[in-house]
Amino acid sequence: MTVKNYFPASEAETFDAGGGLTRKVGAYNDNMMCVEVHFETGTVAARHSHPHEQITYVISGKFEFTVGDKTYTVGAGDSLYKQSNIEHGATCLEAGTLLDMFTPHREDFV
Repeated sequence: MTVKNYFPASEAETFDAGGGLTRKVGAYNDNMMCVEVHFETGTVAARHSHPHEQITYVISGKFEFTVGDKTYTVGAGDSLYKQSNIEHGATCLEAGTLLDMFTPHREDFV
């Protein structure tokens, strides 16, 4: 199997997830993936869970995240960890961009 090491942004497709949310998949392999996610102010990412572990790094903007039974207000430079199968969701308070990292990769995103 050939491993792909370079994922130019110019070749990444932007996926419109609806409701003011778009995403672009960056580098990934079977074990991990990074995804750039753009939110418009007021966009809500409904509470959900999945079997993947996830780290979210806030590049810009301001968000209210609920992870399990705790709610956090986060901004640029903050990060969150979400273990497998924990319910989580977010509301965008000020338009911004997140970098989500998943392990293993999200098959439903590619």
